[in-house]
Amino acid sequence: LYAAGLRVSEAIALDVEHLVRDQSYVHVIGKGDKERVVPVGDVALGWLERYLAWPRAAWMAAAGAPDGAGSPLFVTTRGRRLGRQAAWSAVKAAADAADLGERVSPHTLRHSFATHLLEGGADLRVVQELLGHASIATTQLYTHVTGERIREVYARAHPRA
Repeated sequence: LYAAGLRVSEAIALDVEHLVRDQSYVHVIGKGDKERVVPVGDVALGWLERYLAWPRAAWMAAAGAPDGAGSPLFVTTRGRRLGRQAAWSAVKAAADAADLGERVSPHTLRHSFATHLLEGGADLRVVQELLGHASIATTQLYTHVTGERIREVYARAHPRA
């Protein structure tokens, strides 16, 4: 969710062929059946490779579930597509284990993805495309920055600062 800025509904809808490992991207079907291609970093790709090798492969085999094109990327221990509530619970459990507090949700990861890209200097239009927003106004909600951050960027970027 964080690595690609996906909505939880987009992540659980992924099939194995949507992850293009050799080119490090995921093909996402978003709201309104809009398609987009989102890069996936090496760290996330490494964890996905581990997950695909074990436990996913074992769960699919134990369930006798078909494991090829059209099969879900994220599955339950019974080899079925992971549901929205189960994904939510997994995020909450991981947040609790990392002692991140109560207010972490799958959308928190998407929000962090956008915020970190913008703080790192990404263009707002690129972030809009990665998030699959139809309107730039929706993406601008992520542009909340502190006064200190504004001063820092101003001092670094303005020739007369």
